[in-house]
Amino acid sequence: MLRVRRIEEGLAELYKEQEMRTPAHFSVGQEAVAVGVCGALERHDVVYSGHRCHAHYLAKGGDLTALVAELYGREAGCARGRGGSVHLTDPEVGLIASSAILAQTIPVAVGSALAFKMDRQRRVAVTFFGDGAVDEGVFHESLNWAAVRRLPVVFVCENNLYATHSPLSVRLPAGTEIYQRAAAYRIASERVDGNDLVAVYRGARQAVERCRRGEGPVFLECMTYRWLEHVGPLDDSDRGYRPAAEIAAWKRRDPVTRSARMLVAAKATTREQLAELESQIQAELSEAVTAARRAPWPDPKDLLLDVF
Repeated sequence: MLRVRRIEEGLAELYKEQEMRTPAHFSVGQEAVAVGVCGALERHDVVYSGHRCHAHYLAKGGDLTALVAELYGREAGCARGRGGSVHLTDPEVGLIASSAILAQTIPVAVGSALAFKMDRQRRVAVTFFGDGAVDEGVFHESLNWAAVRRLPVVFVCENNLYATHSPLSVRLPAGTEIYQRAAAYRIASERVDGNDLVAVYRGARQAVERCRRGEGPVFLECMTYRWLEHVGPLDDSDRGYRPAAEIAAWKRRDPVTRSARMLVAAKATTREQLAELESQIQAELSEAVTAARRAPWPDPKDLLLDVF
């Protein structure tokens, strides 16, 4: 989580220089969901994401230099500089695809799960999406089909309370609970504290084990909160759509700080070891940025390559 946090914070600062021209959605504050879920997976399990995908890519083991190069639009990027921040991919570690189109990768993950079941493979597909995606028709179609076929897919809703600037209260009928929507399809569903790494990991571990046993899909609603603006590197607390007290309350529940305190209290690490880790992460990011900036641009003659 610390690695994801510091990399995203570093990239957010660099983004302000305007060398990166791709829209970027940062996950600062939401790291526990990505790390907790991906920590419960095997390398051969597959992950799909949406527009806020950096944390999922890194948590699943995606190559950092390829991520940075993609943000800079270089040929060395994970999508050869053609996809930008919202189209990350690293199939070698199971991060298959991400997409900016709301809910698009939910049915694709269900398709992977169907293939695993047809091939009798003990593999699991995971799809990450925000609370805004649950209003899309394809969300319901996907859950229904996964339930009917008892597919090994874990639906992970990162509920950060807002779809861009719209709170849940203006999008869902009063009293609506997202995880209960999944339960309506007879899917095992659970809500967990998305800022508690242990809670997310336990929920994900149980979900993955259930899938591997052939018991069908699982839905996890992880309650969390983004610290930065919907898209971009800035603090948007002055825009009026989120109360200052709400933002402050969620920052006090910082998953990185909570986990660090827990590890130190358990004598699993020390403050000095964490400081050393911070230095290693900063060096790793610096090297990746240098490599990305030195990488060549895509050749214009390849503009239409792979376009169909």
